[in-house]
Amino acid sequence: MAKKPLISIIIFPGSNCDRDLIVAIKKTLNVETNIIWHNEKIIPKSDIIFIPGGFSYGDYLRAGILATKSPAIKEVIRWSKKGVRVIGICNGFQILTECKLLPGTLTKNINPSFLCKDIYLKLNKNNKLIKNISKEKLKLPIAHSQGCFYCEEEQLKLLQDNNQIAFQYCDVNGNINKDNNPNGSLLNIAGVTNLKQNILGMMPHPERAIDLQGLSDGKFFFEVLKQL
Repeated sequence: MAKKPLISIIIFPGSNCDRDLIVAIKKTLNVETNIIWHNEKIIPKSDIIFIPGGFSYGDYLRAGILATKSPAIKEVIRWSKKGVRVIGICNGFQILTECKLLPGTLTKNINPSFLCKDIYLKLNKNNKLIKNISKEKLKLPIAHSQGCFYCEEEQLKLLQDNNQIAFQYCDVNGNINKDNNPNGSLLNIAGVTNLKQNILGMMPHPERAIDLQGLSDGKFFFEVLKQL
């Protein structure tokens, strides 16, 4: 029998997707999670560390920037350098870019309103963190106002050359174009990894797509974590 992964979730003032994440992990992996408050200086040994969505510190100044000053994030950085998987969802993605564990930045949507809708994602099966997901595309919800991914042209080329672009917004048939780009992200980017591909940031919410009528592709994302 495969060993169950040890999973920790970092919670900040303003996190609001942590419970959804706890429930999704329990349903798909049958694993209890370690809940880590933002000011804790020690994170126990973990196979995967999640940073959930929400509005850490109320998104004052810039989304995710204040969270980078938390003691728990220093621990996340330390563990990530040891090869521990780190996954940031929505606000978690913003935090990972702000603390430079991931390249690029998340800016205001091209239409600066708050987006809350279901979208389709095309998966990059050459990215080792997600290559074993059994589907070519996923239908997941998004909920953000600062989800427009941007980086300099040189960095974008590196992301492409090193297969660091994990997810791109697409249509139901997997086509990637401007019409299927909800927030103006470069190349429809919805998720990226670091060069070593042990850190993933993504704007869509797989934890909100577990066993819901017409929306259950999140389980394919979480189930692949058994293999990491």
